[in-house]
Amino acid sequence: MENKEDILTIIDIDLKKVAWFSLIITVLLSILGLVIYSWLHDGFNINFSIVDLLLFFLGYVLLIVFHECFHLIGFWFFGKAPWSSMDYGVNLKLGIAYATTNLPIVNSAMKKALLLPFWMTGVLPMLLGYWVDSPGLVLLGAWLVAGAAGDFAMYKELIKYPAHLLIKDDPVEPKLYVLNNKKQDSI
Repeated sequence: MENKEDILTIIDIDLKKVAWFSLIITVLLSILGLVIYSWLHDGFNINFSIVDLLLFFLGYVLLIVFHECFHLIGFWFFGKAPWSSMDYGVNLKLGIAYATTNLPIVNSAMKKALLLPFWMTGVLPMLLGYWVDSPGLVLLGAWLVAGAAGDFAMYKELIKYPAHLLIKDDPVEPKLYVLNNKKQDSI
């Protein structure tokens, strides 16, 4: 970790608060998504088989994996972080999947990397579900939009800081370090 004098502030995310927010958004977006689906497609039948439920669960797990992969792509594409600086996995103790880079990136790039999975694994599947007439895909998208609650919590904190400041992701906990750019060469 950087020297204490290099850290301007620490953004620490409250996982319990994020989890409750995510649960509420999951329910609301699921209902809203299906209401919009019904309006666009003149209703639908709720008829889920065991196979449908298994496919939904498999799709959910797969989209969570893609969610973290899109963070990595965001770190690489927007933040110019090399692949060798990145890591991903599941923190069973905290009950979260994660993607991280051990290099600081500028705030503007970090904000884009935080929201890329929201668009690619949440909004895009919902829109695709409306287009291909799939309420299950609409629900998957709604669940993944809500699953980005932690990313939005971090984004909400980062918008308070200038775009040029460096942001370092904590490799273990849901924390971000806002760094002083004066010693950029030592980072």
